Amino acid sequence: MEVLITGGAGYIGSHVALNLLDAGYEVTIIDDLSTGKKILLPSKAEFIHCNVDELEKIESLLKTKKFVALMHFAGFIEVEESVSYPEKYFQNNTTNSIKLFDLCLQNGLSNIIFSSTATVYGNPTHKGLVSETDDTRPINPYGESKVRTEHYLQQFDSSKINYIILRYFNVAGADPRMRSGLIKKNPTHLIKIASEAAIGKRSGVQIFGNDYNTPDGTAIRDYIHVSDLADIHIKVLQFILEKKQSEIFNCGYGKGYSVKDVLNVTNSLSKNKINILNAPRRPGDAEMVVSDISKLKRMIDWTPKYNKLDFIIKTAIDWELKLQNEQIL
Repeated sequence: MEVLITGGAGYIGSHVALNLLDAGYEVTIIDDLSTGKKILLPSKAEFIHCNVDELEKIESLLKTKKFVALMHFAGFIEVEESVSYPEKYFQNNTTNSIKLFDLCLQNGLSNIIFSSTATVYGNPTHKGLVSETDDTRPINPYGESKVRTEHYLQQFDSSKINYIILRYFNVAGADPRMRSGLIKKNPTHLIKIASEAAIGKRSGVQIFGNDYNTPDGTAIRDYIHVSDLADIHIKVLQFILEKKQSEIFNCGYGKGYSVKDVLNVTNSLSKNKINILNAPRRPGDAEMVVSDISKLKRMIDWTPKYNKLDFIIKTAIDWELKLQNEQIL
C-alpha cells in the first residue's frame, strides 16, 4: 500500500514517512523544500519536488499511482509570522489545501489525514483539559487558517470523503535512532531553543511572560514526542482504511509542563548552565493548553512509548549534537 505525503521533508512529515516505511508501506513525498530539508527525506521514499499548488504535476502523479491515503503536512506553522503576514497563511494553509483535497477527490483518493493544531482552541476559557468537542477559538491567523481547512473537510459526508483531523499539541524531540529531527534556522519551539542552549549554540533562553495565572507564572503546554506522534499517524491510517469513518483526534499526552519545567529538566541534562532571561508575553500565545486524549485512547489502539519529558529533551539535545558534529546549518 502506498501513501502520498505532502511536506515529507519537514520535521513531522519525515518522521511519519520513516514510520510508514518501517511498517511496510510505500511512500511518495511532495515537498517544495521552502521549509523542508532534503537531508530529512527517507532514502526509500520517492520524492517529487513541487508545491501543493502545482496541480497539473500532482494530478499526473494521482493518475499514475494508486494511493490508499493522503497525509497532508505541508503548511506554514509560525504563530508570530502569521500575525504579521496573515494572507500568506490563508493562501498556503487553507486555499492550497482545499485545492489539493478537491484534486484528490476528483481522482479517487478519498482518505485524507490532515495535520491540524491545538492552536485552533485559542486561549481555553476553562482550566481543564481541552477536548475535541471544545469550541475552536483561534487567536492568531495560523490557528484560523487551520480551522478553515478543518471546516472544509467537515462539510463532506462519508460517501464522498473519509478524513482524520489530528490536532497536534507541542511536538518535540527527535527520532531515537537519530534519522530525523528538527532543523530550523530561527526556531520558535521552546525545546529546540533550550537544546541549542544546552550545547552552547546560543547564549540563553527567553521566557516570554512570567506573569501568567499558572503555578510558576509561565505558560503551560502539553509536549508529545515526535515519534509517538508519528505512530499515531500509522494507527489512524489503519483506522480510516478499516472503519471508513471521519474523526478528529487530539494528539498529546494529557499532561502539561510549564516553560520553567522544561528549562529545569534541560539544565539537569546539560553540561552548560542555561542563561534564562525574562521577556514580555508574545502576541497570540495562550496561557495553558493541555489535551484530553481520552477519545484517541478509546478509539485507536495507541500507547505512547516516549512520554517522559526528560527523554523528549534528551533526544532533542542528542539531535542538536548530531547537527553540530555534522556541521548541518
